[in-house]
Amino acid sequence: MSDNKLSHVDERNQPTMVDVGAKEVTSRSAVAQAVVYLPDAVVAAVTGDDAENKDIQSKKGPVFQTAIIAGTMAAKKTHELIPFCHPLGLERCRINIELTGAQAVITCEVAVHHKTGVEMEALTGANVAALTIYDMCKALSHDIVIGDVMLLSKTGGKSDYVAK
Repeated sequence: MSDNKLSHVDERNQPTMVDVGAKEVTSRSAVAQAVVYLPDAVVAAVTGDDAENKDIQSKKGPVFQTAIIAGTMAAKKTHELIPFCHPLGLERCRINIELTGAQAVITCEVAVHHKTGVEMEALTGANVAALTIYDMCKALSHDIVIGDVMLLSKTGGKSDYVAK
């Protein structure tokens, strides 16, 4: 931020929700990413010989389809998880998961017309999708790593952002 002041701290240095009452409603969007690093043994066990398979299967069911649903549900409930997030009626939440080698790359794109942005919703959706993949594959290995969680871009509000 340009004024080097945290947005969720008031003049008495106490935590507070940002007042968006005077802000203008604009179109806002955000894209976030998380990467799940799967051990080779997990990839081999869940994909088998079907290289064209767009999802992986565990004993719990279709991993990516379940992760997409969980991530979408989480994005919609971000305000219930992060104390100072405003409740938003999301207009779009798209989660994509691509398995490339031993990496499941998750992107979560969220959009809304509102007075506040959706970065936290996109980050929450990507994270919960990653946690769901971990949960569904942990019976095969606990050597699964979730990483590279980041905001890729945001539009709307005071400024746009694109990760370098």
